[in-house]
Amino acid sequence: MDWLQTIILAIIQGFTEFLPISSSAHLILPGQLFGWHDQGLAFDVAVHVGTLVAVVIYFRVELKAMTRAWFLSLPNLAKPEPFDKNAKLAWLVILGTIPAGLAGFLLKSFIEQNFRSVFVIAMATITFGLLLWVADRRKNLTRDEYSLHFKDVLIVGFAQAIALIPGTSRSGITMTAGLMLGLTRAAATRFSFLLSIPLITVAGGYLMLELLQSSAPVDWPKIALGTGIATLSAYACIHVFLAMIERIGFLPFIIYRIALGVILLMMVGI
Repeated sequence: MDWLQTIILAIIQGFTEFLPISSSAHLILPGQLFGWHDQGLAFDVAVHVGTLVAVVIYFRVELKAMTRAWFLSLPNLAKPEPFDKNAKLAWLVILGTIPAGLAGFLLKSFIEQNFRSVFVIAMATITFGLLLWVADRRKNLTRDEYSLHFKDVLIVGFAQAIALIPGTSRSGITMTAGLMLGLTRAAATRFSFLLSIPLITVAGGYLMLELLQSSAPVDWPKIALGTGIATLSAYACIHVFLAMIERIGFLPFIIYRIALGVILLMMVGI
C-alpha cells in the first residue's frame, strides 16, 4: 500500500465501522475504482485496534462503571436481588456477544467462501437498509439501554450474528434490532457501540494471531499511521453520530445504503 491508500482506507474503516452503512461495501469501492490490491492482514489488525481504542476512549466513563459493577456482581449471582444497572448492562453486552461469536467460529470460512461477492454485498446493503427504514418508522421509541432484558439482548445478539453476511453492517443490524425493541435512536446506537467492544476485541485478536503466524513483511510506519487515523476518524464518527441521530433519524443513511447498493449492482452489470 502507498501512503494515500493507507490514509483513505483508514478513514473509511474508522467511519464505516460504526455508521449503519456497511464497512465491507465501502472497502470494495476504492479497490474497484483505483485498482488497489487487498490491504493485507497487518492493516486489518491496525484498523481494528484503532476503532477499538476509539470506542473505549469515548465510553470510558460508562465502561469503568460497568466493569466495577460487573466484578461486584459476581459474588451475588445466586442471590435473588436485581443487579445494579451497570452490572446488568455489562452482563447484557457479554450475553449479546455470544451469538455472533459462535456464528463467527462456526461459519466464518463458509461465509468467506460463498458470500463475499459484490452482488451479495449489494443486495444485503439494500435489504437491511430497508429493514432499518421499517424499524426507524416505529412509534413509541422510548426505552433506554438500561431497560433491556436478557430476552431482548438475545434478539440483538442474533441480529449481530447476521452481520457476518458482508454488506449487512454490524452497527446497522444491531441498531435495527434495538429500534424494533422500542429503544430510542440514541439508546439503540449507544448499545450497538458498547456491543461492538468485545466483538472487535475478539476479531482483532484473531487477526493478530493470524498475523503472528504469517511470514509476510509488515510496514510499521504505515501500520502506525493507519491505526492513528482509524482511531481519530472512529472517535469523530461516534461523537457526531450520537449528537445528531435523535434529530436527523436514520433516513439519510437508509437512502445512502440504497444508492450504494444500486451502484454496486451496476458495477457487476445488473
